[in-house]
Amino acid sequence: MSGWKPGDAKRATDSMIRVDQAGEYGAIRIYAGQLAVLGDRHPASRSIHHMAQQEERHRAFFDKMIVERRVRPTVLQPIWKVAGFALGAVTAAISPRAAMACTAAVETEIDKHYEEQLVQLGASDPELSAAILDFQAEELEHKATAIAAGAEETPGYPVLSAAIRLGCKVAIATAKRI
Repeated sequence: MSGWKPGDAKRATDSMIRVDQAGEYGAIRIYAGQLAVLGDRHPASRSIHHMAQQEERHRAFFDKMIVERRVRPTVLQPIWKVAGFALGAVTAAISPRAAMACTAAVETEIDKHYEEQLVQLGASDPELSAAILDFQAEELEHKATAIAAGAEETPGYPVLSAAIRLGCKVAIATAKRI
């Protein structure tokens, strides 16, 4: 973030923390929606539970940063609560593969988002960079799990994936500011 004034850097990292916390919360809600439809006995449920637990750990980190760094959280959390759950439930109701297609699409955008943040941060915030790098690796693991579970074999996968990815981009852009 060279060439930035100190206030600009703080606003930028505050925005990162805000959007990342909102994103992790949204991911947890997606998995909750998927599990509400698939239940605990479905073969995909174990993987979904594991991914949800990792997302909980990520969110806990960002929750802590919001408090410690006095970052204003997004006011849109009630929307993410409903929208995330609905996305998870609808894709799981379509099919378990569609639920995995949702995960693959979301994680594709999160990987890109985290990569952009790492480039923007450079060496300016080692604590945040280390966490993002750690979480990015787990998000890529989630994507690989989803692909291995047949995400790309979902009928209409390109359209479903594109729609979910667009929704993620809109959510990221919105949470950065609101």
